Amino acid sequence: MSKRNIVHVEIPSANVKAAGEFYQQLFGWNLQHMPEMNYTMWESEGGSSGGFPEVSDENPAGQVTVYIHSDDIDADLKRVEELGGKVIHPKAEIPGTGWFGLFQDPTGNVLAVYTSMDDEYNKNN
Repeated sequence: MSKRNIVHVEIPSANVKAAGEFYQQLFGWNLQHMPEMNYTMWESEGGSSGGFPEVSDENPAGQVTVYIHSDDIDADLKRVEELGGKVIHPKAEIPGTGWFGLFQDPTGNVLAVYTSMDDEYNKNN
């Protein structure tokens, strides 16, 4: 069985800073706001992490996106289509961070695959 850890969870918000503060007070998460992207990263003490993107057509309210580690995003997205799913966003770079692709499973759930630019990170996930 291959490691396919959940590596990131995004919770869309109309106000990313306020959402971060809410979850920080609720769960004690550490926050890092990235004003250039209007995005707030969160990290739990146990190592789980994610972010708060601004609500948009690609990130609608109520659609939490789970990112799963991938050794080969292109191959995973091809397999999604072979299995009856749909690629929503092809492989793209997150500058200075890694690459991702979004897909919809046959039921309609939206998930993502992710590869970090950090080789050490990839070995552990």
